[in-house]
This record gives sequence, structure tokens and C-alpha cells, in this order.
Amino acid sequence: MRRIAIVGAGQAGLHLALGLLRAAPGEYDVLLLSDRRPEEIRAGRVLSTQQMFGPARALERAAGLNLWDAETPWIEGMRLTTADPPGTAARTIAADLEEPAQSVDLRMKTARWLELFEEEGGRAEYRAVTADDLPALAAAHDLTLLASGRGDLGAVLGRDGRHSPFTEPRRELAVVYVHGVAPHPEWPAHLRMTGCPGVGELMVLPGLTLSGPCTMLLWEAVPDGSFDRWRDRPGPAEALKRSLELMRAWAPWEYERCAAAEPTDAGAVLTGAFVPVVRHPVAEVAPDAYVLGMADAVVLNDPLTGQGSNNAAHCADHYLRAVLARGDEPFDRAWMHDAFAPWWERARHTVAFTNTLLEPLPPHVRAVLTAAAERPDVAHRYVNGFPDPAGYRDWLLDADRAEAYLAALG
Repeated sequence: MRRIAIVGAGQAGLHLALGLLRAAPGEYDVLLLSDRRPEEIRAGRVLSTQQMFGPARALERAAGLNLWDAETPWIEGMRLTTADPPGTAARTIAADLEEPAQSVDLRMKTARWLELFEEEGGRAEYRAVTADDLPALAAAHDLTLLASGRGDLGAVLGRDGRHSPFTEPRRELAVVYVHGVAPHPEWPAHLRMTGCPGVGELMVLPGLTLSGPCTMLLWEAVPDGSFDRWRDRPGPAEALKRSLELMRAWAPWEYERCAAAEPTDAGAVLTGAFVPVVRHPVAEVAPDAYVLGMADAVVLNDPLTGQGSNNAAHCADHYLRAVLARGDEPFDRAWMHDAFAPWWERARHTVAFTNTLLEPLPPHVRAVLTAAAERPDVAHRYVNGFPDPAGYRDWLLDADRAEAYLAALG
């Protein structure tokens, strides 16, 4: 029996841990290390907005992890509005998704998946893990994976400067879950984003939380701009109050629908900021003892483009197939790099796309988005690139290809 340790009980770590138990019963002794128990996760703060696009949802479905499909509202499309000047909708890009998305509160998902892991024979230890714990874990297991970059764990892997252009947060973030938002009469099942140049973005999307269907508000504030009102870490009621004040001034079309909203629960708000970063996938934690990073521990994207949970699901799927294919061979350093490479081939495009939108848009991207606001075919192609941003390299993110694409439109 092969012994595998996974540090971190989030979307990626649990997906992989349950996949190992189910794909090869009795062949893997899986230890999962979590800093919180299921009941603590449910009682804690919200963790993200976690919009799961069609390809990632398919991976969950194949793994038997799509436990909330019937209860969760569908996200059938996206409407991306530029407000310039404040309170004025200057441009809108709108299209349906070819495969609908969903957003399930990660407190629900990870708590239940963690319970399932133990019910199905996995071993869980509930304690905080630090970098100092990794040598012993690596020595006691055939394979040790880092699915968390919290605390000093991220520093173990080390920043990859080739793919990490930022040294400061690009956005101050606030997430608020609410009940009582009036549905949009034309687009009740769409994610709606309002972008305010130089100020930030507001996203409004339907989802499922502990108390049922809800609306999730995500603020992406350019530091020191008008949306940057979250650094004192307000509670749910105060965060909603400030959200409504900002909506009234900058996106009154959203204020009208949210005016009667209330926080879903005592943990309905999350605020903070982080530096988007790509880390090295493999670290030597003791002589000839290595750990392999996965998902956010290696590729930490800003949530602006909704790639985090999707990256996690794809990473878990890639790693699961790599582990199963390894058989009895050692999980050595060379294998770790080989296991990482196929996932990075996908994830690197999420980094390029997200980082582009975090900065003032280059002229060729602005030109494409202007065309998308005028032409439904361009809007459809842009919106349906979010589930897999690799396609953007061929027409959006490369200046010459973008110019050629626009010229071909006539």
C-alpha cells in the first residue's frame, strides 16, 4: 500500500484525496491534514466566490463530487458592463455560456467532502502544518503534496519570478453573501460584472450557501481607489452597507436590486488582499526528500477571472491520473515535475489572462473588447473563453493575432 500525505483540505486536496480512495480501493493509504474540522469550516467565514465552469464541473461530476447540482442556481451567461463615468453604463459585453456554471459555498463543499473522506476510509489529522513539519511527513510517506500555501508553506515552494510580475496586491478584495436580491428581469441567471476603469470591479452572481440559494457580491478594489473600503475588515452588516453605498454611486442598476438584501449568516463576509504569484512546483524539504505543490499553493491567481477553483479541480484530476499511472514506481523529483507539466500547460493561460485584466488594458485587448460590445459573435467567443483561457492566446492576448482577428471581421 502506497502512503500519500496531502496538506490542505480545500477544493484541490479533497478532490485528489477522494479520487485516490475511490479509484483504487485499498491501494493507497491517504492522510489529509486540515487546520479545521468540518463543523468549524461550516461555522467559519466564507472562503471565495468559486464560480465553477463547465469543464471543471464535468470533473467533479465524473468523480461523484457534484452533490449540490439540484439545489444550486445555474449561471447561464455573463454580462460585463463598463461604468464610465460613474453610474453610467458605457459598454456591455453579454453572452450565454455554452455550458452553464455554478457556485457552491466552499464551506459546504469542503466540509462535506472532508466527512466523506473519513467515511470512506481516509485518515484525517486536524492540526496546523508548518514548513518545519514537512521533512517528517515526506520521510513517512511515498508522496507528500502541498495543497495549501498558508503561513510559511508557500515560501517552501519559492516564487517563480519568470511568471510572477507582481510584488504587491493588485486588488483589495471583499466578498459578501446575501439573501433578498431581486432577480434581473431579463438575465436572472447571469453573472453580472461592473468594471470601473482605474477603480475596480463588482461581480454579482447567483450561488448556493448553507441557508439556500443566495447572491454573492465580489468587490475587486484597485488599491487606494474609491472601492478600497475594506481594509478595516468590516463584519457582514457593515460590508453590505458599504456595498450598497458604492453601488448607488457607481452601479445604480445593481443597487436597485440589492437595496433590500441581508447577509446570509454571521460568516457571510471575507476581506483581504494577496499578491498573485506562481511558485515552483517542487521543493526539497530534506536531503533527497521532496514535496509537490498543487493548485493555489503553486498558481495563485486573483479572483477577477474566476479561475481559482477551476484550476484546483483540473490540478486534482491531472495529479490523480499521474499517481495512478505511476504504479509501484517511486514518486521522485523527476516524476513530480512530469506530473506538474500537463497541468501547468493549462494553468499558465489562466495566469496570462488574469494578469492582463489586472493592469490597464493594452490597446489590442481594448480593441477586441470594444468589438465584443458591438458584435454578439465576438462577445460569445470572449465569454466562452473563461472556462479555458488557453484559447485567448490565438486571438486576444497576442497583439498581432488580435489585429488579424479584428481585420477578418470586416
